[in-house]
Amino acid sequence: MLSLTRLNRVRSMDAVNDTMIVEAGDTLLQAREQARAEGRVFPLQIGSQGSCQIGGNPSTNAGGTTVVRYGNMRDLVLGVEVVLPDGDVWDGLRALRKDNTGYDLKHLFIGGEGTLGIVTAAVLKLFPKPRSVTTAFLGFRSPDSALAFFTLLRQRVGQDVAAFELISSTALDLVLAHLATARSPLSLRAPWYVLVELASSRTPEDLENDFHEVMQEGLEDGSILDAAVAAAEAHAMAFWRIREEISDAQTRAGGSVRCDISVPLSKIPAFIEEACASVLKIAPDSRMVIYGHVGDGNVHFNPLRPVFESAADYLQRTSTAITTSVDAIAMAMNGSISAEHGVGVAKRDELLHVKSRVELEMAWRLKQAFDPKNLMNPGKFLPRLECVEALKS
Repeated sequence: MLSLTRLNRVRSMDAVNDTMIVEAGDTLLQAREQARAEGRVFPLQIGSQGSCQIGGNPSTNAGGTTVVRYGNMRDLVLGVEVVLPDGDVWDGLRALRKDNTGYDLKHLFIGGEGTLGIVTAAVLKLFPKPRSVTTAFLGFRSPDSALAFFTLLRQRVGQDVAAFELISSTALDLVLAHLATARSPLSLRAPWYVLVELASSRTPEDLENDFHEVMQEGLEDGSILDAAVAAAEAHAMAFWRIREEISDAQTRAGGSVRCDISVPLSKIPAFIEEACASVLKIAPDSRMVIYGHVGDGNVHFNPLRPVFESAADYLQRTSTAITTSVDAIAMAMNGSISAEHGVGVAKRDELLHVKSRVELEMAWRLKQAFDPKNLMNPGKFLPRLECVEALKS
């Protein structure tokens, strides 16, 4: 076991270069607050920001709700400091946006889940604080209509779309049932909801006018069933709390099969339709808890046990079949079986079915070159070498 909690300093802040060097034990929330104190934004935003640490964010290539505008952690890190398996320390803390001097080695450790080395510090990209923010909670008839609105919104306001989160009605109901203080932002019930946030350097009036114009088109053509726009920061925080509490509500309910997939944006409605049909054949009374970062193609597809069945019975009866089916549908659409939650142990052996032999062999060559004694996070991330070699036959 290795804890980097005490390695938690901000080593430097460069507001002109829009970078900060942060040690691995600093929490994401602390790093965001430290950037905010300098009038800057570090945009990575995930539900565990109060406990997850900066070292783990690049190691898992963390994503979250703002990937649609800012990208994953891979896009937000300029350099890393890493302790290698043999004890050497690589100082790759270069705060450069252009550096074509050979292999970009930092990307071996970003998303590597600690299997090649331990990230002890990172150079994080910062951004100017937005001049204006608009947050809204919208009701839609279907994922198709939500995706059409997203496309139109991007055409009108471009990169001002900072988040676009799809929420099924079942997911909203689950939050309302398990969070006593939560209230639906809309007076009408809709089959699907979207939490959208725009952030811009333009004036609040300009941003709001553009958004209201696009929203009005959606209301007039019937794709948007109802809408609520946050009039104050407290309203926006209430909208976001609903989204952020979905995972905890599932945990409280128990018996959720959690599938973290991504597909091309154009395939999202088809994926949801096919995956729902497949799950309901396996377990007809499942509750379809579906939500996620639709603006970047990431859907958390988490069928939940029926109210009359225990969590243990439901998971034992359906978990393997549901996961296999949902992952197969995602892969058939050129998707991924793990969009942002990583591989670890749970998805490790599934890679034998979704990755090519050549790709897995290259990964093992890297592992053996950096860590020949298999000291770093052994048993995680990569299927056993003998299983990979067996693919040749």
